[in-house]
Amino acid sequence: MKFEPVTLDLQHDFNRLLKNTPQIASDYSFANVYGWAEEYALEMAFEQGLSWIRQNKPENVYWAPVGNWNADWQKIISNLPGPANIVRIPENLALIWQKELPEMKIQSDRDHWDYLYLASELTELKGNRFHKKKNLYNQFAKNYDFTYVELEKKYIEEALALQTQWCLWKECDDSGALEAENQAIIRVFSSWREIQGLFGAGLMVGEDMVAYTVAEALPDNSLVIHFEKGCPSYKGVYQAINKLFLENSARNFKTVNREQDLGDMGLKKAKESYNPFGYLKKFTAKT
Repeated sequence: MKFEPVTLDLQHDFNRLLKNTPQIASDYSFANVYGWAEEYALEMAFEQGLSWIRQNKPENVYWAPVGNWNADWQKIISNLPGPANIVRIPENLALIWQKELPEMKIQSDRDHWDYLYLASELTELKGNRFHKKKNLYNQFAKNYDFTYVELEKKYIEEALALQTQWCLWKECDDSGALEAENQAIIRVFSSWREIQGLFGAGLMVGEDMVAYTVAEALPDNSLVIHFEKGCPSYKGVYQAINKLFLENSARNFKTVNREQDLGDMGLKKAKESYNPFGYLKKFTAKT
């Protein structure tokens, strides 16, 4: 397979195959691939109706292929330079490989499971399960004279300013993971108009943006939330941007994918607190 660096020029061909992918994990949205391309030194290849992603940093691994999974997997996998490690494999593909490639070693990768939510629950915040979230949202709505805005050129600069401040608060320079995420966010914002399907919103208090969210519609009509940041001095700001974005800009979506926790216990606790209805499970494999 001939691999080349991930560029915006590959977006159309990749998305065409993504539409034919039976189960789409958050990893495979083009915005995610493009945003993290430099951090992971990602390359892309197109072969036999599939697109493969090769990750070169911090280790050499392959991501699961995008496209129609009704394929001759014995032949396709044999073309990978072996032995090869394959990561971020959606559950449905892992089940196919378990049946058709019994010699392949496949294991669950819990740290990469996507969290799935019902949009209606995140907007209505009904019942005891969401009591704390509803209270925090109400406090924000009561205490701050805010304006809801959809992200466009005028507000991208405001979102970038908030991101810079957020990194100062969180001391991103001292965290490799946060600094890598920061660079991915800047890369996505820098190509906002060119990346298809991106949209988002922000909350303004006076002249300052105090929260923003960046999302993307997947071909299966689910919504993936890529980035969400808020000013920590505004109590309830995260509950507010989450609820208001889904109410105002994402009303047509039933399922919300809030990506994985990557084994971070703080992220895991935060994602579980919104009561997911399920997970998009992912696996790893060795050829």
